[in-house]
Amino acid sequence: MDLRKLKTLIDLVSESNVSELEITEAEGKVRIVKGPVGAPVAVAAPVIVAAPVPAASVDGSAATPATPAAAEPASISGHIVKSPMVGTFYTASSPEAKPFVQVGSVVNEGDTICIIEAMKILNEIEADKSGTVTRIMVVNGQAVEYGQSLFIIE
Repeated sequence: MDLRKLKTLIDLVSESNVSELEITEAEGKVRIVKGPVGAPVAVAAPVIVAAPVPAASVDGSAATPATPAAAEPASISGHIVKSPMVGTFYTASSPEAKPFVQVGSVVNEGDTICIIEAMKILNEIEADKSGTVTRIMVVNGQAVEYGQSLFIIE
């Protein structure tokens, strides 16, 4: 895991209500625990993983597990739009607004398809391919990881 990604994770933990975060990737395992004073501590150790392990939401707001990109089923056809960052996935610009896209929506390359909030900054995510949205793989308000599948466009 690179240093920028680790720093982003530490900042997200320190600015949120999350007290502990653990992420397992191919190159190792990182566990960030917020201490009693509020300063997060990161502990990294190399780990050999035989199979990808899905990470679960630890913020208590959602029980939906996040699926790592490496664990995608082989039966998925079409272009997969992946998350370019760690953050919170939103389908619309505000809770009252209609979603940018739904299953069956036709999108052009460059169209905004969702928002990912990271460190209180709303980042518009654009379609990197034109086509029809056939599947939305995360729910509104769900925490997403870097490289996690968000949409399938055919």
